[in-house]
Amino acid sequence: MPDLASLTTLHCQLEGPIATLTLNRPEVLHALNNVMFDELEFAFTILAADPTIRAVILTGNGDRAFAAGADIRALAETDAATGLAASQRGQQVFALIESHLEQAGKPVIAAINGVALGGGCELALACTLRIASDKARLGFPEVKLGLIPGYGGTQRLARLIGRSASLRLMLTAQIVDAAEALSLGLVDEVVPAADLLPRVRALADTIASLAPLAIAGVLEAVARGEEQPLLEALSIEAHIFGRLCATADKQEGVTAFLAKRPATWQGR
Repeated sequence: MPDLASLTTLHCQLEGPIATLTLNRPEVLHALNNVMFDELEFAFTILAADPTIRAVILTGNGDRAFAAGADIRALAETDAATGLAASQRGQQVFALIESHLEQAGKPVIAAINGVALGGGCELALACTLRIASDKARLGFPEVKLGLIPGYGGTQRLARLIGRSASLRLMLTAQIVDAAEALSLGLVDEVVPAADLLPRVRALADTIASLAPLAIAGVLEAVARGEEQPLLEALSIEAHIFGRLCATADKQEGVTAFLAKRPATWQGR
């Protein structure tokens, strides 16, 4: 059975509770192909099940690209049936990144180090948070190929930045710089290129230092509640809050706060 060290399109580095996955097809700006989809699925499944991992960073090798998009040479060979299958496969893998890791209480932070176009931008959308280098450029140029975003972009983008803004990006194939991406809400923060990975690592460390069951509870409440009417979503929130009140971590957190000492989390 393969392990994380044997991957060919990804590099995985484990440092304490943080895993960093680096897309590694620099010769094609980390374009997404079938091997990369398989390895992303494998790596995120392993990391979701690893109790020592508390957060995952996803980035691209070098300073040119996070991911340039789908493999255009492979797309050139598709017809209706194979195109449908390709779209469903990408959606499946990105849904795993979005939901499986969040269900395990492990946020995924995209460190967008360069261009994130088409499928690459869709990959960033599947992450929990997005931090961009000031050199990053993002967009959805699929209509220039006679296509639409097919890995969830038409749905996640509209949910993230709103219908009108997302339609403008997709209908015009406009590529935006990091500053405009921030103003649209497409990314959460922009930092100088040299500071990108240290900043993302610090953010991941902060999350990993906090109560793991509470982190998982926040992710669960947002994921389950966002598609529900408000009253139903509030009920979900209340039940998660009540469940956490019965945990050892809640008792430890309250006791540590009152004693003015750091908490020691047990995850139970």
